Amino acid sequence: MRSYGITDIGRNRNMNQDFIFYSDEPVGMFPNLYIVADGMGGHKAGDYASSFSVERFVQFVREKTDSHLVLVMRQAIEAVNEELLEKSESNDDYKGMGTTFVAAVIEDNTMYVMNIGDSRLYVAGNKLKQITMDHSLVEEMIRSGGLNRDEARNHPVKNVITRAVGAQKTIMPDFFEVSLYQKEHILLCSDGLTNMVDDDEIMEIIEEKKEVEPIVHKLIERANFYGGRDNISAIVVMQD
Repeated sequence: MRSYGITDIGRNRNMNQDFIFYSDEPVGMFPNLYIVADGMGGHKAGDYASSFSVERFVQFVREKTDSHLVLVMRQAIEAVNEELLEKSESNDDYKGMGTTFVAAVIEDNTMYVMNIGDSRLYVAGNKLKQITMDHSLVEEMIRSGGLNRDEARNHPVKNVITRAVGAQKTIMPDFFEVSLYQKEHILLCSDGLTNMVDDDEIMEIIEEKKEVEPIVHKLIERANFYGGRDNISAIVVMQD
């Protein structure tokens, strides 16, 4: 496995509320681990929500020695959600905070994915395929037939998410199991990338650059070129 990631403040924000983690080496019982989180909340609350959630999740995984990967992911995110909610309710500075969370683990040729919110995971083979499904108001409108994809990109409520870590007592992550093929690229990213750069251009950059580090640098550069209206995070993973 080869991976590379960057989180960038963008051009319009005073603080970076995104947080990432990537490791091609084992993390506890996981053979590898890749995470993107996009925090929400005023002042430093969003920054705290994303960094705490990722760091606590990784700590939980490191402490587990057995069980199935997906079960550990679920147990870890439930523990993180409970702790983050407690902090939010006990400290006025953190009230209303939460974070998106997309994580992936690759074992042999199978990838296990978990997501909450609208940070995404894609697989790029012959084409770019979005694996995760956004938990957002506009996604619900699209699924109900009230909105199309083009209209959704600039919709006034496109940033309103319906699920987040730390937002509700009961957390409802989605899980996906994906078969991988050699030389495919995996992209985890926050909406600061996908709101700025469309899927076709993301795929063009992956095909042009091919290697993980130049792909990530180009994706961040392109999102900033188009305005960088939000924090931008991207991790690209490639199987050897």
